[in-house]
Amino acid sequence: MVRNTAREIAIHLSYELSFTDKPIEALLDERLTAETFATLAGEDDIYREAPNAKQADYIRRLVKGVNGHAAELDGYIAKYAKGWNFARIPLVASAIMRVAMYEILYMPDVPNGAAINEAVEIAKKYETPETVKFINGILGSFVRQEISE
Repeated sequence: MVRNTAREIAIHLSYELSFTDKPIEALLDERLTAETFATLAGEDDIYREAPNAKQADYIRRLVKGVNGHAAELDGYIAKYAKGWNFARIPLVASAIMRVAMYEILYMPDVPNGAAINEAVEIAKKYETPETVKFINGILGSFVRQEISE
């Protein structure tokens, strides 16, 4: 499993946290198993291969970080979502942006450009072209305004 697949799985899990009352640890323990991946493999190719320990740690770190910093990340999304009410932003788009922003802010081993490019590529699978542009614009503005490189 490559990092972009692990990132996409983290987005799926972050999205799922938007509408479940399961504790984060329980959700991660349940979802990051070979059995769950085998069950989901027929629905989506990203579940073809279960993560190894290093990949599972990366997914856990990302999902826990996004969950723990959700208010901060949502604040950035709202700040740069010019003309959009935060509640109108699709949950998948929010999950994609949260993951990318978390990587940019808290995972210095992930280059900012890679976080944005991966977010846009993943968004293309799940969102309309307009929403993909919206995500790209928010992430670009976020990096230009908030991150000093």
